[in-house]
Amino acid sequence: MADNILEVHGVTKRFPGVIALNNISFNVQRGTIHAICGENGAGKSTLMKILAGIYPRDSYEGSMNFNGEVLNFSGNAIKQAIHKGIAIVHQELSLIPQITVGENIFLGKEPTSLGKINWHQLYQDTRNLLAKYNLDISSSSFIHDLSVGKQQIIEIAKALSETAHLLILDEPTSALTETEVETLMRILNQLRDNGVTCIYISHKLEEVFEISDEITVFRDGAAIGTLQTCNTTAEKIISMMVGREMTERFPQSTHQPTETIMEVKNLSVKSLTQPGNLLDDISFTLRKGEILGIAGLMGSGRSELVTSIFGELGQGRTGEIYINGTLAKNRSAREAMSHGLSLVPEDRKKTGLIVEQSILKNISLPNLEQFASLFSINQHLEVQQCEKIAKEMSIKTPTLHALVSSLSGGNQQKVVIAKWLLSQPKILILDEPTRGIDVGAKYEIYKLMHRLISEGIAIIMVSSELPEILGMSDRIMVMHEGKVGGILERAEATQENIMSLATGIS
Repeated sequence: MADNILEVHGVTKRFPGVIALNNISFNVQRGTIHAICGENGAGKSTLMKILAGIYPRDSYEGSMNFNGEVLNFSGNAIKQAIHKGIAIVHQELSLIPQITVGENIFLGKEPTSLGKINWHQLYQDTRNLLAKYNLDISSSSFIHDLSVGKQQIIEIAKALSETAHLLILDEPTSALTETEVETLMRILNQLRDNGVTCIYISHKLEEVFEISDEITVFRDGAAIGTLQTCNTTAEKIISMMVGREMTERFPQSTHQPTETIMEVKNLSVKSLTQPGNLLDDISFTLRKGEILGIAGLMGSGRSELVTSIFGELGQGRTGEIYINGTLAKNRSAREAMSHGLSLVPEDRKKTGLIVEQSILKNISLPNLEQFASLFSINQHLEVQQCEKIAKEMSIKTPTLHALVSSLSGGNQQKVVIAKWLLSQPKILILDEPTRGIDVGAKYEIYKLMHRLISEGIAIIMVSSELPEILGMSDRIMVMHEGKVGGILERAEATQENIMSLATGIS
């Protein structure tokens, strides 16, 4: 008989007008890595919040047994969960940037001596914890001086500072580099070897298949089934997630690009933090009805290039940008928009959305000129146009007056794209357009991209996912250390060719 550390029995969780979890039941075996997959809004994070004590016992139906005991969290439920040995690493970082690594890790549980914080002990304990998992990070570094990836690793170390029997990781690699992902995988394998159980939530199926022992699939708030990882395939998991067979991950397009719409000549941007250029002598063309993929390793200048073209990284910029043969100086985002450019940024929550505002306001904000008269906004026209674009984008919401924070990641991304499509761009720049969203939502965005190029819009797509770059691009420009490593036609593009150019060994 299996030794289950967690048994979930008929758990149902309701929010006003929504059943987030519908009679969920499954088991997690002790000392394993158990993956949970599902589309955004399938209920994965809701269940994890119940486990972590964020939603107390009286807020849901059903029961959960942990280590042979019924979980009955109430009152200060989060502390009770930690005391039981349940730790969770959320997708959104909860670190305090202005204090050190050690202070963050032991925040609220600082060692004391004679009624005062024992700072020597705190930093020694931090160094011991970091050394245990071979993490090359200083205990006295300030969080704001660390990369997002290292901050994520510190978030995990913070959870491990508790005596965790069950570690829950919700999309832990969404901001990590390949090296940092390898570090995380090493830590997880080490934890499994030491008897710690992990629940691993991720949209990245290649990671799920690399690290997990079993996979439970959620769909529409229900647990569809649990499979042993070694006995299933990515295609089977995807079909369980979306409720239908998906014969292809990338829709096929027969549309052919036409004439050149944009030409970038000898674009360079000075670095503000170190000698030399951030971008150096970049030249390329973009055609109507084309998807130009931009690939490259982290730090190669991909995002800096597109933000510079959009007028948001212009200090010390030289070179020329021509749109339809006209010189576009693009000294600001507003000027770039006047030339028909729109940019969907890499970090939708930080720079793409106002999450505590309504869907309506987020979509209309960059487009208020369309609804403005001399002294007021035509609110009827604003609602009409926003509802039209929201319907075209299939944004799942009962009302446009709902807060963006209430939406799933995929629907939030659709809101960002919708607000820029409402500006009727000639050139749409998408920086990591499918980061952190599920397979079904990705496919919808891919279909949208094909519809846009069929209408003559040109698309520049920055992506860290090589299958996405290869599956969606007509041409691929590979960046290396702020320069163009090479431009590949679709027929000659392979993962090997891209990586050779990205690493500068070609």
